[in-house]
Parts: sequence; C-alpha cells; structure tokens
Amino acid sequence: SFGTAVDAAVAYARAGGEYQPPPPPTVATEAEGLRLHLSSSGGTGYKGVTTHYSGRFMAQHNVRGRKVHVGGLFGTAVEAAVAYARAVGEYTPAVAAEPA
Repeated sequence: SFGTAVDAAVAYARAGGEYQPPPPPTVATEAEGLRLHLSSSGGTGYKGVTTHYSGRFMAQHNVRGRKVHVGGLFGTAVEAAVAYARAVGEYTPAVAAEPA
C-alpha cells in the first residue's frame, strides 16, 4: 500500500528501471562579492546552512566551539550562505574597473 499516487508511480517506475532521480539543485559559488562555502554533505549545498523546520533557511557557524546563529531565518539557501560567508569573513571585493 502506498500513501499517495505519486509514491505508487515512483515505485512502479523504479521496478521497471525507468526512474531517474531529480538532478541535485544548482548552487551558486559567489554572491554579493562573497565566496560561498559549498558542502556536498549538507542538504542545502552550503556549509553552515540548514533548513529550519518552518521550511526557511538558517546560517550558523562555530566560534570557540559554540554554535552561533547568523541573522535569523532566510527565504533561500543562497541568502543564508551569504550571511554565513559574511560572518566568517570571506569578503572578496569586486575588482574595480580601470579608469578610461
């Protein structure tokens, strides 16, 4: 017995070898002049970013062995990753255009 029609369809496709899992989400490596910390082990794709039970995202990092939450909750994982990068000091200013 399956909980939903989708669960039944996925089981049927797997049994027939037709099931293709969805591709992993694309993650940004830089945003707002910051190098974002990628993680292959986390569900969000970013180090220090987790999904809150509300479905929003939160950033946290360790300071002297203690977890420190950074900036509350965010609507996207990228926004939380930017907050994490700022907190750990990964600012890399954009290269200014040379005067003409």
